[in-house]
Amino acid sequence: MTTGQIPARERAAWQTIDSGQLLLIATAGLFVVVAVTQVAAAGLRQADIAIIFGVLIALGELFRMVMPGNREVAPIATAGAMGYALLVGVGPEGAAPDAPLGVVPAAHSALQVVAVTAVGMLVGSLPHIAVGRMPRPDAMARRLFNVAVIALCFRPVLTLDLAWYLLLAVMGLVVVASCFSDVLIAAVIRAETVRARFGIALRDEIEAKIALCAATSATAMLIAVATTAMGEAALLIFTVPILVTQFAFRRYAGIRATYLETVRALSRVTEVGGYVEAGHSRRVARLAVAMGRELGMAEEELLELEYAALMHDIGQLSLGDPIPGGATVLASPAEQRRIAELGAEVIKQTGVLDRVAHVVQLSSHPYRTGRDPAGDAGERPLPPPLASRIIKVANAYDDLVGDSADRDRGAAVLERLRLDSAAEYDPTVVEALSRVVDRRPRP
Repeated sequence: MTTGQIPARERAAWQTIDSGQLLLIATAGLFVVVAVTQVAAAGLRQADIAIIFGVLIALGELFRMVMPGNREVAPIATAGAMGYALLVGVGPEGAAPDAPLGVVPAAHSALQVVAVTAVGMLVGSLPHIAVGRMPRPDAMARRLFNVAVIALCFRPVLTLDLAWYLLLAVMGLVVVASCFSDVLIAAVIRAETVRARFGIALRDEIEAKIALCAATSATAMLIAVATTAMGEAALLIFTVPILVTQFAFRRYAGIRATYLETVRALSRVTEVGGYVEAGHSRRVARLAVAMGRELGMAEEELLELEYAALMHDIGQLSLGDPIPGGATVLASPAEQRRIAELGAEVIKQTGVLDRVAHVVQLSSHPYRTGRDPAGDAGERPLPPPLASRIIKVANAYDDLVGDSADRDRGAAVLERLRLDSAAEYDPTVVEALSRVVDRRPRP
């Protein structure tokens, strides 16, 4: 990579930040400025404890990862920061006989939690920045904001001298509320970023984050309680569960990424062989995913849709004579069905993409006369699955438009698809395509 390429990529990342992300980043930045100013004026309380937690946060930020859906997470850093926010005291050693709960009380403020977390996150991000892996400002801001909410809600409670069981109850309520707020903020940002409905984005964020949020919150509470009872050594012991959880999530994310890259490589076989135009499969996949979001499909459904869209033409490899331009929309209905069925058979050989194969198989069926292949001959005709209908429309559009940026040509093709909507194409899907195309930037 040349030095001239890096600034361009950084500018592109910043230019994609929307208003919701900017508001979140500005709010988190304000928290940091106020917190650092307060700590600089009042001094760092219990510096040894602050340094230990800061190092844990920095290490966690160093080992952050990207989950499916391009979600940047740092479970160890988040658990450490939340544990510091929830910390009641540090071990019984050195405590005065009349010390509350028989431990050295934690004297740090909520603003000190924010300052230590911010410094730890910055230090942990420096190695990533040094090798050109720029952190996502919105993801870091959301993690910092979440910790700030916990600290501001919980630290004042310690002045009430509550019993242990009440403190544990308050801890639980605070971390649950913080998980809810984190998911809510993430859903708002995602809905604006990918132009999805808020309800769909919220459901996707809950499904994606609930397990990791539960593990992180439980570890944070364990760290806070164990450090209070056992001292700093408890940090090493009770960070292990979240480390194991992170390893499992990293493997899951790696498998998902490998699947997608494998599917993308397979989709290029038809292009290399000259059966379809270059970029056709990727363009159909982008259109299909955008239309799926427009129609309210969940994230898992969108992933299967992307797989199917990338491989929808793989059955063309069985043709003795390639279709001119690879445009299956110009082939006879029988030929279209044969290509789809052969492609589905190829996909089934993977042993793990049967649902994707089913979507590809039915992507050639007309909207009005599709029939469930598992049904009896006497059953009412059923339309193909939504994913199949989306691929049929996206493929027809790209077959006729290709990589042309001519909006008049695109409008003419959309009108042709509308005229064929009586039987061939789903009118709802065609209108979703129209909205997606209208949002494209003009050349």
